[in-house]
Amino acid sequence: MTEEALEIQFQEAFEKASNMTQALPQDVMLRLYAFYKQATFGTANYTQSENFDLRDAFKTNAWIQISHLKPSEAKKQYIATVNSILNK
Repeated sequence: MTEEALEIQFQEAFEKASNMTQALPQDVMLRLYAFYKQATFGTANYTQSENFDLRDAFKTNAWIQISHLKPSEAKKQYIATVNSILNK
């Protein structure tokens, strides 16, 4: 798959995920968040601020756990996760 084709599929998956009306389990939401961040920003850069709360800690932890993935692999995982949710 070309990088351009992957990007198109990734953007389509993002649109589908953004328009979902069903409530997703927290672990799935964190996984989608982590894949999206890794795909669009690369490896997590951990910095703690004064406003850092528990929710941010969970999100950062999810991102760090998949930081070994290349952005293209994170895009593929994001697409696969969204498609598996929609196909249930």
